[in-house]
Amino acid sequence: MDRKGKNALRVVAEGRFEGVNAAIIAEFRGLTVASLTELRKALKKVNGEFRVIKNRVAKKAVLGKAENAKDLAASLKGPVGIAFLYGDAAAGAKALTDFEKANELFKITAGVMDSKGISAAEVKAIAALPSREVLLGQIVGLLVSPHRGILGIINAVPRSLVQVINQIKEAKK
Repeated sequence: MDRKGKNALRVVAEGRFEGVNAAIIAEFRGLTVASLTELRKALKKVNGEFRVIKNRVAKKAVLGKAENAKDLAASLKGPVGIAFLYGDAAAGAKALTDFEKANELFKITAGVMDSKGISAAEVKAIAALPSREVLLGQIVGLLVSPHRGILGIINAVPRSLVQVINQIKEAKK
């Protein structure tokens, strides 16, 4: 490939790195095209993509304009691919770890999230988190919980008064 072609690939890679919430590097040596297609389909469902980019081109993109992914430069060694996660990073990490469990030849090595490098263990920890919607639901439940308690106490006073009056009525019969 000539220099113009490599520069065009670098520009495309820079654009991908700039638009992501997270990028995760994984080794894929020995996987078939069919299994990589399965991974790509799983990532597409969670607004992500898996791309194989030449390491030298990816390093130039990372060290160039893609400042949010500088920590990935050291991990770009050997036959690796990059998963670009544009949506919920936890859902994308879960798709990658599920694929890793199903395929022994696939191995997550490193990643970057919010411009900070993360290890493979941290990617697995992120994958174990509940989805964004579940977390928001839990937060709303925590916010509403004290109000429900206060409402129960406020309703208990009239209820108790009615029960006392009812018992007095029953005693007078």
